[in-house]
Amino acid sequence: MSKLPLSRFKVIDLSRVRAGPTCVRQLADWGAEVIKVENPGGDAGLGGDRHGPDFQNLHRNKRSITLDLKKPEGLAILKALVKTADVVVENFRPDVKFRLGVDYDSLKPINPRLVYASISGFGQSGPYRDRPGVDQIAQGMGGLMSITGLPGQGPVRVGIPIADLTAGIFAAMGILIALLEREESGEGQYVESSLLAAQIAMLDFQAARWLVAKEVPGQAGNNHPTNLPMGVFRTKDGHINIGAAGDEIYIRLCDALGAPQLATDPEFATNKARYQNRDKLNAIIDELLQGKTAAEWIELLNRASVPCGPIYRIDEVFADPQVKHLGIAQALEHPTLGRIELVGQPVTLSRTPSSLRNPTPERGEHSDEILRGLGYDQIAIARLRAERVI
Repeated sequence: MSKLPLSRFKVIDLSRVRAGPTCVRQLADWGAEVIKVENPGGDAGLGGDRHGPDFQNLHRNKRSITLDLKKPEGLAILKALVKTADVVVENFRPDVKFRLGVDYDSLKPINPRLVYASISGFGQSGPYRDRPGVDQIAQGMGGLMSITGLPGQGPVRVGIPIADLTAGIFAAMGILIALLEREESGEGQYVESSLLAAQIAMLDFQAARWLVAKEVPGQAGNNHPTNLPMGVFRTKDGHINIGAAGDEIYIRLCDALGAPQLATDPEFATNKARYQNRDKLNAIIDELLQGKTAAEWIELLNRASVPCGPIYRIDEVFADPQVKHLGIAQALEHPTLGRIELVGQPVTLSRTPSSLRNPTPERGEHSDEILRGLGYDQIAIARLRAERVI
């Protein structure tokens, strides 16, 4: 395999929980050298079980050093690491990094080329700056819970920590942009993302409906908010998704259902008419689908070029032949857990693909190795350990 595309970059990971580790995972999987800095006493359980699925999936491809940043020598070691680093990522509450002395302005003089990324709940400034922020709070304040779920159901959270994940991914994109810009300017810069901003950005067309047309979207359940028929439909033996947006696909759907008259019926002939009569149309489609199984309809509709698909449980997702072909579940050998599978990257590069090379390290597993690289001998390292700096 060719050299990994980010292998020339060194990343210091001060983050924990999810948004920050998600950001760093993007860099680590593409080859960046990542040093995860952890507290010698642990993180009070905020990262979850170290040998659990979540922690293992988030922290692969990293090395781990423990440092007590509240102690002068711990801070000095971090600054020594920063001197040769390209990137620092943190997701402390905004005030914490200033108390520790690891904020961008404190580290920039050590390394003017440093790209420093902060991820927070609400941003680094403003009236909510110091509030604690977690994914579900951002889902609510970012509008997502108001448009998720069945009409009249009340607020519903999405089944994944989407604000955390997207804040991390956007931060990784910002870091890569800053690294590209650094090639011209020679200078690093400060990168910021927040759960709230990321969640609002993910509203996309739903946000645009308000900003442009002053329309407040509501809950639409399994139906698409604006295009139809698109949603969940009941077959002889279960449910399937159908996405027949646009007149041409709708006509193909009607033909495949054996009901071409629905394409010309004035109640359903245009998207506007279908929207006004959505419940009636959905009920007709449900009735027509009763004659065949989900698998039979999926085969028939795909032959007719009508977007459709099964609705899987998570175990069924990874059993699907196309998912297996994509190779997104990737195997790794863990010294304690044995062979495990983790979720790989959804982006592929022809010459320099991402790689799951190393399992999540134990806390402080590489402390000695990293300190030796900074010039510490075993006597000095033993002293640091005795003094609980590491």
